[in-house]
Amino acid sequence: MENNSTQLYIVPTPIGNLEDITLRAIRILKEVNTILAEDTRVTGKLLNHLEIKKPLLSYHNFNEHQIVTNIIKRIKEGELFALVSDAGTPAISDPGFLLVRECLKNDIKIECLPGPTAFVPALVKSGLPSDSFIFEGFLPQKKGRHTKLTSLSNENRTMIFYESPMRVLKTLEQFKEYFGNERLVSVSREISKIHEETINGSIDEVLAKLKEKSSIKGEIVVILAGK
Repeated sequence: MENNSTQLYIVPTPIGNLEDITLRAIRILKEVNTILAEDTRVTGKLLNHLEIKKPLLSYHNFNEHQIVTNIIKRIKEGELFALVSDAGTPAISDPGFLLVRECLKNDIKIECLPGPTAFVPALVKSGLPSDSFIFEGFLPQKKGRHTKLTSLSNENRTMIFYESPMRVLKTLEQFKEYFGNERLVSVSREISKIHEETINGSIDEVLAKLKEKSSIKGEIVVILAGK
């Protein structure tokens, strides 16, 4: 192991194409004692592909508060952990923040490997200014949504959102209401996968193209121009 004092590794995993995992990430996953996984079934498929056999421990949004204390205890006892999410970099709209914070409180050394994050290729492909931007992740579903969109209506920087395929049309319709139908937007889906697609244009133009589809599939990244 390159740094014996490191006790927790944050390991990004591919968001689509399995070749996007780094050689270092593969080595770390082979060397740790236990892998914390958002969904052990998803991570199990990746490990099988990489021919890695390691104990998996479920760690997700619904159990992290209950098990984080025990994980900290095991780390202090000398166990070496890697944290992965289903896809991309942990703690970016995925579990991970709480564990990192608790490790820092307990003087536990962590390392975060560089790796895939869906919004970076989506931002680059959007053609919208990338020198200054804000990442909003998923918008509130109900409570706080109006307040959030209102506060963003005067935002000058490029805005980045994650959205589900079931809600993307509704979200773009709301963007028309709050930002105007001529505001430029870029919608990317299935990044790094076989059916990767990016649609650029005004909100009206992108909505029209999406409505032509019989169904919308895949993880969605929405890039919205600033005011």
